Amino acid sequence: MTTPSPTPTHGRLCILAAALLWSLSGAFTKALTTATFLDVHVPTIESLELVGKNVPIQIAFYRALFAGLVLVPTLRRGDIRFRPMMLAMLLCFALMNAAFITAQALGTAANAILLQNSAPLWMYLVSIYWLGEKPDRRGSISLFIGMLGIGIIIAGGWTGGELLVVGIGLFSGLTYAGVILGLRALRDVPSNWLTVWNHVLGSLVLLPFVVLLHAPTWQQFLVLFLFGSIQLGFPYWLMARGLRSVSAPEAGALTLLEPILTPVWTYLIAGEMPEIGTFLGGAVILAALAYRYFPGVMPKGERSEPVE
Repeated sequence: MTTPSPTPTHGRLCILAAALLWSLSGAFTKALTTATFLDVHVPTIESLELVGKNVPIQIAFYRALFAGLVLVPTLRRGDIRFRPMMLAMLLCFALMNAAFITAQALGTAANAILLQNSAPLWMYLVSIYWLGEKPDRRGSISLFIGMLGIGIIIAGGWTGGELLVVGIGLFSGLTYAGVILGLRALRDVPSNWLTVWNHVLGSLVLLPFVVLLHAPTWQQFLVLFLFGSIQLGFPYWLMARGLRSVSAPEAGALTLLEPILTPVWTYLIAGEMPEIGTFLGGAVILAALAYRYFPGVMPKGERSEPVE
């Protein structure tokens, strides 16, 4: 008996569920670093001091490690292969993971997720000036609008004394763009293997710093396991299933739910309220991304087919 093909509705539900789980990143980070009703921030998870800031390197390490390990069962022997480009992508992923968690821990989760979601804008610039691709009108307009939103968030960080944290968030967006470019260049390599490679090996890049620190408590380990497996690893599996019946542009539009919900969960967990500049700049960035990727504005020739 043949297994029925997934319907577009099933695919959309999978992608929305993935975006919902991804949006919990700020809530998990704040639960582990600030006082909440979960009370798992004590004792403080030891961090790495860098440029006068405490970098939550252990949270980044265990999050990526557990995410990768729960995805190992999805691999088949024929999936495992190596390309030199995977090393550059791996470094970008390790830096992105550490920068993203640091930006969430030291600043607002809303700032961190919005600045990380600037990655498509940086990718567009790279595709023009490095890959030599022809610019398109919609992409150029969305780039201009998105940069305006980034400028608003930077201005808010400047006046609020959080310019370094905003810079870390921007760096996570730049390195995220590097990861996406790596995935794009490695289209012939199974995506589930690349996901495991990035998460497991990306965590091992951070291991030399982690072994110097005191380990978290068992309660914190449990939260870290859920952080990695449920918030990060499982959504990748859901996204892969969703993309079997949903086009890439529509999937990109559906995942805009993530940066919208992230500050909501963080507020409910830790009472964190973003600055007005984050709301304004974030709305502008989301508008730019929606204009770029929402299927309704995609010319017929540029619609992507569902990934098999």
